[in-house]
Amino acid sequence: MSANQAKICIGCWQQMHVPVPLRGVLSMPFRAFGIRPSRMNPNTCTVCELMFTRVMRARKITIDATVLFADLRGYTSLSQSVPADAISGLLDAFYDQCADAIWEHDGLLNKTLGDAVMAVFNFPIKNADHAIRAVRAAREIQSRWRVEREGLVERLGLADRDLGVGIGINTGELSFGEFGRSHRDLTAIGNVVNTASRAQSAAGADQILVTREVYQRAQPELAGSEATSYELKGFNAPVELYAA
Repeated sequence: MSANQAKICIGCWQQMHVPVPLRGVLSMPFRAFGIRPSRMNPNTCTVCELMFTRVMRARKITIDATVLFADLRGYTSLSQSVPADAISGLLDAFYDQCADAIWEHDGLLNKTLGDAVMAVFNFPIKNADHAIRAVRAAREIQSRWRVEREGLVERLGLADRDLGVGIGINTGELSFGEFGRSHRDLTAIGNVVNTASRAQSAAGADQILVTREVYQRAQPELAGSEATSYELKGFNAPVELYAA
């Protein structure tokens, strides 16, 4: 069932076997108590966002998950030459296309970071093939954005290369929960996240780079892809990445 068709929260059903209505008349009493579709994934609800802090009384958990970072190339230089309202519209379009692609494959749009987004797959919606879903979501982001930017290029008088997207993906065990004291942030942390972020930094415009761990889990999606060694910031040794 796709994100825009879910009638109940898939996260609550998988984790607690509780049918929390997301849409329709039955959802109204829940909305009165602040339970509504999550902004991170409309397949889930706001209870899922707090599942491990208020429901299960734990601040963080260790999960097996896939992390995706997507970055809009050329944003900094564009922001110096394009009117603020145009830049705002550009980011809105980028976020929307990323969100739709991520949600279509049951991912969680965890963060928007200026000109980048971070997504987590396999939480709170569980899927054994989460690495494959992340790769497919990345390809969908690229596909959607190529269509979207055609209009933006024409409207803003830009070159295609100014609006490319670089994507990095990694998978493995990470910590997910609320971190911080003065400012609590619900997010994922750990080496898996850091490596995905660095892979995204190494990716060129319109390129998707994945780690060996993703390559191994996402067969046959990546059949034929060959490893290339990259010097990633903060890593003592070269890291093998595969083009997806």
